[in-house]
Amino acid sequence: MRLLITGICGFVGCALVEALRATRPDWRIYGPDNLSRPGSETNRARLRGLGAEFFYGDVRSASDVDALPAADFVIDAAANPSVLAGVDGQSSSRQVVEHNLFGTVNLLDYCRRHDAGFLLLSTSRVYSIAALAALKKEDAKGVSEIFPTTPPVSLYGATKLASEALALEYGASFGFPVWVDRCGVLAGAGQFGQPEQGILAYWLNAYLRRQPLRYIGFGGKGEQVRDAFHPRDLATLLVQQIETPRDDESRPRLINLGGGTANAFSLASLSAWCERRFGFAHPIGSDPAPRRFDIPWLVMDNALAEKTWGWSPRTSLEEILEEIAAHAERHPDWLQLSSPR
Repeated sequence: MRLLITGICGFVGCALVEALRATRPDWRIYGPDNLSRPGSETNRARLRGLGAEFFYGDVRSASDVDALPAADFVIDAAANPSVLAGVDGQSSSRQVVEHNLFGTVNLLDYCRRHDAGFLLLSTSRVYSIAALAALKKEDAKGVSEIFPTTPPVSLYGATKLASEALALEYGASFGFPVWVDRCGVLAGAGQFGQPEQGILAYWLNAYLRRQPLRYIGFGGKGEQVRDAFHPRDLATLLVQQIETPRDDESRPRLINLGGGTANAFSLASLSAWCERRFGFAHPIGSDPAPRRFDIPWLVMDNALAEKTWGWSPRTSLEEILEEIAAHAERHPDWLQLSSPR
């Protein structure tokens, strides 16, 4: 198996390489990265140690994609993953569209030429913000694949939703396998921590270093809820999808993946965990005004993945948090390393 992973130097890309090496050591794994994410350069040595090949390149550039060696399957893990992308002053709206949509188009054309399978890591943020805000959290078991995707969903969510549609159409039109996995929050040791992406790594590192933290929106109490799962658990499903015979049409091509209710957390509960783990109380500021695109509750329903693939996350939230905490203690400069400024 020749496996190409885009964004290979990112947290998810690198973690997938490590997980796949443990179960499929004979696979040839390689991929491009433009190293635009602060901290991603540090993963090049880790990839070399895992026997993966790095190519400097940008998926937005058709010529960069054309220059990549042929693969049997592509995992598209390259994206600008911030829900505030294009509106936060750190990237333009066109950059978000070029990276998250046009980059996918270039990869789909690559798959067409090489008859390679395509696996898109999409996002839980394709779901309608208004519909999520209207959920009665006490009754919710998780967001399923039939939940509304009506705009607004953010520029980030819209580009991923458009990428999903194009990927499925390319696969149907040109006869190569396509799988779309809508992922919730992915987290673990080595994730680059920023407030708008990598929230668990950011919160634990900032708490440990006694840096300013605050609850934003929804009354300023830290009650907004998400769920988390580890990339190594994602890798177990990706292997199944990659190794599915091409003529097997029995499984849905689009599914939700996340930590589910068992791995759900609020920012307030995260702070309480930090107090127990690090042994001190850190004051948390409050800003009741919500940010654009913020949501009060989003937990993924994995029922379809469990029914069709026998998949559920194996790494508990406690294990994920402990892994991040231990990494934070070993790397006191982690926030500075991954800061965009």
